[in-house]
Amino acid sequence: MSDQNRWVASLLTLVPLATGATSANAATNSTFNDRWEVDNGGIENFEKNELDLILTPAPIISRAEISTISTPEFSIPVSSLNQLNPDLYLPSVPEEPLIARSQPSFTSNPIYNQLKPRSGAELYQQRQAALRAGKLYTRLEPSSFQSAWLNASVQPTHEQWQKLLAQEARVMAHSQGSNRLNILVGDSLTLWFPTQGLSQDKFWLNQGISGENSGHVLSRLRAFGQTRPDRIYVMAGINDLRNGKSDYEILSNMRKIVQELHQTHPQADLVVQSILPTRLANLSNRRIEQLNYHIQNIAQQEGANYLNLSNVFTDATGKLNQEYTTDGLHLSSQGYQAWQSALQQTEEWLNN
Repeated sequence: MSDQNRWVASLLTLVPLATGATSANAATNSTFNDRWEVDNGGIENFEKNELDLILTPAPIISRAEISTISTPEFSIPVSSLNQLNPDLYLPSVPEEPLIARSQPSFTSNPIYNQLKPRSGAELYQQRQAALRAGKLYTRLEPSSFQSAWLNASVQPTHEQWQKLLAQEARVMAHSQGSNRLNILVGDSLTLWFPTQGLSQDKFWLNQGISGENSGHVLSRLRAFGQTRPDRIYVMAGINDLRNGKSDYEILSNMRKIVQELHQTHPQADLVVQSILPTRLANLSNRRIEQLNYHIQNIAQQEGANYLNLSNVFTDATGKLNQEYTTDGLHLSSQGYQAWQSALQQTEEWLNN
């Protein structure tokens, strides 16, 4: 094993797939469709599984091979966008303040320092413009559609974000073909993951929404239920702590998230990521560490992979590395570069 793989092994705990699950990687086609077809439809409600918090260890598994493919061009026929349903229904969640609206800084690396949306209002308008123009958001140049988003100031509502992400997922579900797909699911940390930090040998769908806790994430998993991902990365929990949720509720939701994703996407590799530490005085990093221990056990029990990002983001005092954050919670450009590197090496580890 190389030094690089030893480092990745220290981050990633791999556990057996759930009974009956199979890897999608073995049957992946190595070409991309260059057009999308847009479908119009609603989102179904779903039942949640009950919690079982029995914690047991699990062994490590081997990784299936996956081929490397070339980067395609991408577009949706503009005429077919008339089929989009502006009233696409998504199960509602309780109205709560969208926590932590401050946005990440991108200053140290030239590729992270291009003109791009800096607020939720700007990002929302850019993604709306991309959808209307038939473009995949995660393949845009950062400055794309400036006339649509530059200086936008009206903050979208939680429901508007939900509907937008559901529309993007519906488009992907009916346009993916045999192409490979990874999905990022989470809160504002995921929402602001830079598109230029994503590998271009597959499609990526970003399903992050600012301010969401684990219950919010759980309530909208069906929004991308018709996609066929090869891999799903999940991170949730930090906003639960800020909202005063109990450990039991957080762990219950995390287990239900894993179970629901396995049930809906049995072919996908599921990677549960640890809750990141913070530098906020009112959030206990010791509590986050204990929650991550239990989340790891839940991932193992449910046949998911667990990505321990604490080794990457924690400083010598047990807090979030100061260089990796803008405000003690959200990530700086250095923080996103560190996360990007961890995901890239995780991808390589799982693919080998």
